[in-house]
Amino acid sequence: MIFILSKVLLFLIKPFIWFCVLLVAAILAKKDKPRKKLLIASGLVLLFFSNPFLAGKAVNLYEPAYPTQKKSYDVAIVLGGFSGLNKRNNEIQLNGHSDRLFQALSLYRQGRVKKILITSGNASLVNNEVKEADLVKKFLHQICIPDSAVLIENQSRNTIENAKFSLELIKKTVPDAKIVVVTTAWHIPRTKVIFKRFFGDGLDYLPTNYAGQADYNFDDFIIPDPGAFGTWDVLFKEWLGLLIDNFRN
Repeated sequence: MIFILSKVLLFLIKPFIWFCVLLVAAILAKKDKPRKKLLIASGLVLLFFSNPFLAGKAVNLYEPAYPTQKKSYDVAIVLGGFSGLNKRNNEIQLNGHSDRLFQALSLYRQGRVKKILITSGNASLVNNEVKEADLVKKFLHQICIPDSAVLIENQSRNTIENAKFSLELIKKTVPDAKIVVVTTAWHIPRTKVIFKRFFGDGLDYLPTNYAGQADYNFDDFIIPDPGAFGTWDVLFKEWLGLLIDNFRN
């Protein structure tokens, strides 16, 4: 039930939903004064949350700096969410977060990690038979990564379960391992809070596929971009999760 409620809450905190609700309320308003206020409010929400410069700056402030030291590890824990099943050919299909996997593979090819642990099950409320970690294991085998270098955790549905189940697996297979956690840059702050609860302070973190831009064009200041809504969706989700996870600690 909590899992389902969390999905509903994540839907309600989307700025585009706020815009739609305000716009519908304005259309349904019977008096001119409330209608005008609702229309202005919906317009302000649209302009603010569709501005790519504002969204980008918010992400820049939240994402951590890239680590400068090059260390070696026993295990790279790669958080899922970067792939799914292509139903046209029943093979893996990578998405925009796949830099998580590629950065871990880079560490492995450089000899800086001995094993790659993929932690991801299926968070779908309807069809959860296909497990992402199983798809990735098959993919890694196809590109000639030895099975002995790959660890699979395919039951987790969120970051808390990523940490919990990964710890259980590492205790069984690679106890006392030196670990780096690999995930998207905007996901690092919340990941640190959660993994600290299970692993303590001894982990390093590798941020990948930064969402914030390094510089901006003039168009970013004045031309609305629907993609900016998606950026705010991610940030609100992470901020809410970070607040809840800090409260749990």
